[in-house]
Amino acid sequence: MKLKHLQIQTNNIQETATFYQDVLHLSILEKKSNSVTIQVGESVLQFIENLQFNSIYHFAFNIPQNKLQEAIQWVTNKVDLIVIEDATVIANFENWNANAVYFYDNNGNILEFIVRYDLNNAQTEPFSSLSILNISEIGIVNENPLVLANQLITQHGLEFFSKNDNSELFAAVGDDQGLLIMVRPNRNWYPTQIPSTSNTTEIYIENKGTQIELKF
Repeated sequence: MKLKHLQIQTNNIQETATFYQDVLHLSILEKKSNSVTIQVGESVLQFIENLQFNSIYHFAFNIPQNKLQEAIQWVTNKVDLIVIEDATVIANFENWNANAVYFYDNNGNILEFIVRYDLNNAQTEPFSSLSILNISEIGIVNENPLVLANQLITQHGLEFFSKNDNSELFAAVGDDQGLLIMVRPNRNWYPTQIPSTSNTTEIYIENKGTQIELKF
């Protein structure tokens, strides 16, 4: 499953465009007075301005499986990585066979670089913004994560993420390429103490050759 296009909100288009272009060195596809559209590997990230918006999102980017240390060095020259515990910045997801690091964008959104060792995506080039492969996860907040996940599976032919222990509190739909992460409101976004809240989100997915549009 691939997350082809993600549309979320910001209360400051100009600052957001500056962060993603000048700090993360991603390409701006289009900038309007109330929106900015950004190329992120094979995915597109679009921010829509809502001056009253006062919340945050959590989303992740896949990076090559052999580039975690290079990515850490690259990104720490630009932003502060979020400390997991005991000065460690690398999260280990043993069941997912993955490692991740986290940082904030200008909006306070929690961004994540994740390496998934079951994907055959190693690269030889030095790490840069061009090494960011795609948007791999987006957090969706819902009172009933498991119910929502089952609805998406039934309606759109999606599947539970086989590596995840899906529950009424936390459910993941998709695969290593792309995941919808569903959590209950006020569950802290890992690895922070920031409680999750439900925000307007639009996602275009490609799954087994089928295009799917989801709105939350």
